[in-house]
Amino acid sequence: MDDQNLKDKQRESADDQMIEQAFKEVLDIYVASRHRKKVDIITKAFNFARQAHKGVRRLSGEPYIMHPIAVARIAVEEMGLGSTSICAALLHDVVEDTDYTVEDITNIFGEKIAQIVDGLTKISGGIFGDKASAQAENFKKLLLTMSDDIRVILIKICDRLHNMRTLQSQPANKQYKIAGETLYIYAPLANRLGLNKIKTELEDLSFRYEHPEEYDYIKGKLADTQAQRDMLFENFTAPIREALDKMGIKYELKARVKSPYSIWNKMQNKHVTFDEIYDILAVRIIYTPKERSEEINECFKIYVAINRIYKSHPDRLRDWVNHPKANGYQALHVTLMSKQGKWIEVQIRSDHMDEVAEQGFAAHWKYKEKGLESSVETVDEDSELNNWLSTIKEILDDPQPDAMDFLDTIKLNLFASEIFVFTPKGEIKTMPAQCTALDFAFQIHTFLGSHCIGAKVNHKLVPLSHKLQSGDQVEILSSKSQHVQASWINFVFTAKAKQKIMAILRRDNRELQKRGEQILDDWLRKNELEMTTQVLNKLCELHEAKKHEDLFLMLGKRSVLLGDKDLDELRERKAEQGGWRKFVPFLKKDNSKDDKKSNLFIVGEGFNKKKPVIINEENISQYIFPTCCHAIPGDDIMGYIDNKNRIEIHRRNCDVASRLKASFGNRILDAKWDMHKVMFFDATIELRGIDRKGMLHDISEVISDKLDVNMHRITISSEEGIFDGTIEIRVHDRSEVSVIMDELKKIEDLKEVLQIL
Repeated sequence: MDDQNLKDKQRESADDQMIEQAFKEVLDIYVASRHRKKVDIITKAFNFARQAHKGVRRLSGEPYIMHPIAVARIAVEEMGLGSTSICAALLHDVVEDTDYTVEDITNIFGEKIAQIVDGLTKISGGIFGDKASAQAENFKKLLLTMSDDIRVILIKICDRLHNMRTLQSQPANKQYKIAGETLYIYAPLANRLGLNKIKTELEDLSFRYEHPEEYDYIKGKLADTQAQRDMLFENFTAPIREALDKMGIKYELKARVKSPYSIWNKMQNKHVTFDEIYDILAVRIIYTPKERSEEINECFKIYVAINRIYKSHPDRLRDWVNHPKANGYQALHVTLMSKQGKWIEVQIRSDHMDEVAEQGFAAHWKYKEKGLESSVETVDEDSELNNWLSTIKEILDDPQPDAMDFLDTIKLNLFASEIFVFTPKGEIKTMPAQCTALDFAFQIHTFLGSHCIGAKVNHKLVPLSHKLQSGDQVEILSSKSQHVQASWINFVFTAKAKQKIMAILRRDNRELQKRGEQILDDWLRKNELEMTTQVLNKLCELHEAKKHEDLFLMLGKRSVLLGDKDLDELRERKAEQGGWRKFVPFLKKDNSKDDKKSNLFIVGEGFNKKKPVIINEENISQYIFPTCCHAIPGDDIMGYIDNKNRIEIHRRNCDVASRLKASFGNRILDAKWDMHKVMFFDATIELRGIDRKGMLHDISEVISDKLDVNMHRITISSEEGIFDGTIEIRVHDRSEVSVIMDELKKIEDLKEVLQIL
């Protein structure tokens, strides 16, 4: 027993030493920063949190307090935040995980820190009801507090970054949930706040846990091609260095390599292989201007100088210097043709712009404190941020019944790249790319949007759904007789417009639903029936309505009229139990559908979500394979428990799956294949190439004769000497598809072979 005590004591003293050291490092970084030195309150917060979390350990085995210290370190070191944020980071789990309340924090540390801690504290229950995700609910609370204090979201991102860095100690289903949420919510948020470095790390970590094999493959490929890239960089930058030295500019040249996640993303979206991605390397020129007031001029001088050396791509000049992105990003991007015949992107930015690009708004505040406001800020970044926060506030003010809708709406606002549009008076407005004239109307004013009948773009009349381009001058035409149409939701793009249209439609629909409910109630009474859940479910099934509210709406709009068919359906059970029907053999109901449904695996009480679901030939029919992503053996997959406790199998990179991970994380399961090349699955390959005699013969020879694979359907069309087509084949797993594609690529004149499904 004494031995055990001694071991515990030794472990405790080792832990104490580790904790003290970790905290000392945080303090040292803080003291070396430009902030006012408030070491006392930080030490007080540390001691308070240490006491509160005493004896608690993380899954990895280390003392729990190491997590708040790590979060505080990220806040001060990677975001440059000050003492208030460091205290809030140290205390961020105290209210949630211990007996202390927000009031206690207020009394000890003051209102400001308590407010941030409260914003960071998870919540139970809420406006979305039980079905929705706690994560969406937490996120909503986070945004509410954030609109008062942006530091809430910054610390939350630090918290998430540390959780992602230590994700290996979690079970697989938790890893998918956390990685999915990160990609869906936190990476876009970091992007919107200009935290480029953190956004890239979050994306790469999520990718590493969701698709470990593909991550390792890309990492390996990047390592293999490193020497080649270094050589290209040296050859390409040598003449640039010479020119800049002549001009007497103080500069630094960096090679920017595309991150594994963005490479993989491009491979997925463009259906290309690693070797077909040409923009893996970009060059950054980071210069220090002699005078801050000459910052922009110097940027363009460098552009002119390198343009004399290499030819630039006319359509690929991006001037973010005079028109910064909404997240504060500034740089001049130009794409040049190297002597090796490859396009290379060059990003020209000053030291200040570079810091803002990497650290986002945090760097901007840092400059503010020092009074180093530079002439570069043609757009006041604070006002940009405030515009964004006020949009989020508007979205939050209108309670949305569905957590997923809410998350999607916010997400729209995070990821869009921007265009610049002018009002008739010449004012410039920043809008997301892909937006329409109707979005622009709602951006100016809700009243204008809801009564909009059309627009004049560059003095030409266009419909509401017209997509705007950068530089368009837009005049909105409205009429008081116009009302919001349900079809508008299909073509608007911005979160604000979507949310406003939904709110107006919901308001109109509520009245129609009430009328529909009354109609149904009267009809049921007339036929001596009661309005029970069972009756409503039956009618919903009959009229293909997803929810009871949808049925009421259909009745209110008179798109559904109740009649004898509905009565028969509701009284069907009574009719079937007796009478002559049961004696007539061929009038029996078709039960095969029901048998198929009853065969599905239902998740019971004692089901262990931490264990992976193993799919093999015997049990594959017990799971649902939705059509959204068409998973076949060899794909990275996960399971999702639906509302009826059945298990759906999705590919991990499927769009639907990423929404599910972000919103219903507690229903995510790990799933693995255990197939033995017995069953066949459908796969589709797309082909494109130069048409010639015998091409079809060569293709079918490779697939059917050489590889002995069964072709299901083949469609090919040829126009002006170029053919394209699709082939549906039956394979055992994904690896067979790769073999087939490799063989097809060897056929002469077959230029592109892509895997679609």
